Amino acid sequence: MKNKAHMRRLSTLTKVILDLRLAELEQSARARAETLDRLADLNNRERENFTTIAEFNADLLYQRWADRRRAEINMVLARQTAEWLTRQDTARRALGQTQALAKLLEG
Repeated sequence: MKNKAHMRRLSTLTKVILDLRLAELEQSARARAETLDRLADLNNRERENFTTIAEFNADLLYQRWADRRRAEINMVLARQTAEWLTRQDTARRALGQTQALAKLLEG
């Protein structure tokens, strides 16, 4: 009986940990999605037909800036993707532990 009560407490704890891991995963996914949106905004700019050299030069300056910004965003995205994948694994593990304890309590 004492063992069953201990298992129930452990099951409650694993559910709390699962909720925490899922919240962390959601936070990572949201941050990554925002970064992907910023990158898409840079990539979706329409190019115009230029009538003057000044307009062409302004566009070249913008493109140079946008290229540097894309490089910065890609670095952030790489870190966020690595974190997101790690948190996916952690959440899967927490889910597995929660399910395993639930099955032990059933049987």
